[in-house]
Amino acid sequence: MYYDALRTYVALVEERNFTKTAEKLHISQPSVSLHIKNLEKEFGTELIIRSPKSMQISPTGEVLYHRAKQILTIYEQTKQDIMEHHQTIKGNLKIGASFTIGEYIIPDLLVELQDKYPELTLEVVIGNTEEIVQRVRLFQIDIGLIEGQTNDKELSVYPFMQDELYVLAATNHPLAKKATFTMKELHNQAWVTREEGSGTREYLNHVIRSNGVKAKSILTISSNQGVKESVIKGMGLSLLSHSVIERDVQQNQLAILRLNNTTFNRTFSYVYSPIMKSKKNVEAFIEALKQKWPYT
Repeated sequence: MYYDALRTYVALVEERNFTKTAEKLHISQPSVSLHIKNLEKEFGTELIIRSPKSMQISPTGEVLYHRAKQILTIYEQTKQDIMEHHQTIKGNLKIGASFTIGEYIIPDLLVELQDKYPELTLEVVIGNTEEIVQRVRLFQIDIGLIEGQTNDKELSVYPFMQDELYVLAATNHPLAKKATFTMKELHNQAWVTREEGSGTREYLNHVIRSNGVKAKSILTISSNQGVKESVIKGMGLSLLSHSVIERDVQQNQLAILRLNNTTFNRTFSYVYSPIMKSKKNVEAFIEALKQKWPYT
């Protein structure tokens, strides 16, 4: 069994340094080198391209890295399943969530999970949709919640709730004084939105393209709060989820611009690698998700 060698190899690829890898794994640097040589001998290929000033991963080394991540994940999952054969939900659950979901949607669910499974340690990583999908693919998280789309054929994707978005403006914006307006009035407006890779940005791009809207300018900010503050200060319009803006609208800091006969809806989804499906903590989380937001 090459478990230790594979673990060392994965650490080396991620650290890109033999000394740091040895320190991370609490082994000697010669041991790191020996593990890599054994793997290169086993697979009959050069995994690491060494030079005096740098270290690169060979093409076959990249293949082994991704497979090694899968093997180590399955190994650790098997250990946990054996330890938890009595069906107790405990240990760690790493959840990834895109910004809107992580900051505004799932906190209540996390409280319920912690109450129901007090021995379960929850860790939440927040990033944009693209980042969360990447972390799921690399097994850095057990399950991801995203607001955008992914076409990754190696992952399983299922919807769990519907979300409505609204066009927003500062309360003193000229359009905020109108009861309703048309898509035509969105032409030549300044916009404030999230970064590329964000599900919210992806949806705004879709709205602009599909309706032939010409933007005067687009200001990009990588946080929902930053987008809201910029809109409040009159820097442009935005398109954000109802959950993100609800409190600001109630406090009269933001105005919703209501379009005639037009609504903006999207689907939130959970995504995971198929090999994580049997992990009891993941199963418990998915069940809690379905109970809180039944999706038809």
